[in-house]
Amino acid sequence: MIGRSDIDVRLGDQKRLQLIVCKVLQREAYFCAARSPHVVDVVLMEQGLHDEPDRLRSEVQKALERTTDIQGRSYDASLLGYGLCSNGTVGLRAAIPVVIPRGHDCITLLLGSKERYREYFDSHRGVYWYSPGWIESGKQPGRERYESLRAEYERKYGPDNAQYLMEVEQTWMKEYNWATFVDWGLVDSDAYRAYTKRCAEFLGWDCDEQKGDPGLMQRFVDGNWNDEEFLYVAPGRRIAEDVTSQGIIKAQ
Repeated sequence: MIGRSDIDVRLGDQKRLQLIVCKVLQREAYFCAARSPHVVDVVLMEQGLHDEPDRLRSEVQKALERTTDIQGRSYDASLLGYGLCSNGTVGLRAAIPVVIPRGHDCITLLLGSKERYREYFDSHRGVYWYSPGWIESGKQPGRERYESLRAEYERKYGPDNAQYLMEVEQTWMKEYNWATFVDWGLVDSDAYRAYTKRCAEFLGWDCDEQKGDPGLMQRFVDGNWNDEEFLYVAPGRRIAEDVTSQGIIKAQ
């Protein structure tokens, strides 16, 4: 039988953590936060901030400046569910410790390690990642995005200008060859898998699937911050790029 003293000891070991994460990872973030022994407040950020690194930096910095919960209780640390994200996290700091995974972007968290990310990236040049959260954002390349964007351009600029803008839009897609779906098995995977396949067929890309691994995200919210996988940034120090090493990021 568990007595009050046992509960007090257990609660005394608990950390109060703030997890700041892109909305596309909300399913995975809440899944792992629910299993953490610590109190984890999930703060969802707007999807697409990585497209504007300066704006990402500004918005996430505002979130980092919040160091207490709504009841005024202090957080032990802020967790950033990002990677370098086009250098959008470079320069971020806080008055409390900040912990961030060592990775280039959020796909590292979905795959479970930066090594697995690098291995796949090196063997599949031109890969565009799909996941339930990314698909739900409505911005993944495919027929739906193409038709929606074309309709918007025609409404704003007319058919001729819309055609030109769509040709420009398609230019960057020529750099990609793979549509790869990452599956944690949290939702109806068949529907998301089929969607990824339809996108690949429309774009003329190859299609692949990788089984996601929640291990890295779980260690993140559990407070198991080994230096190989996570960067611990002491109060007042900043996140800096360190792509010349396997650590990817550093504190300065």
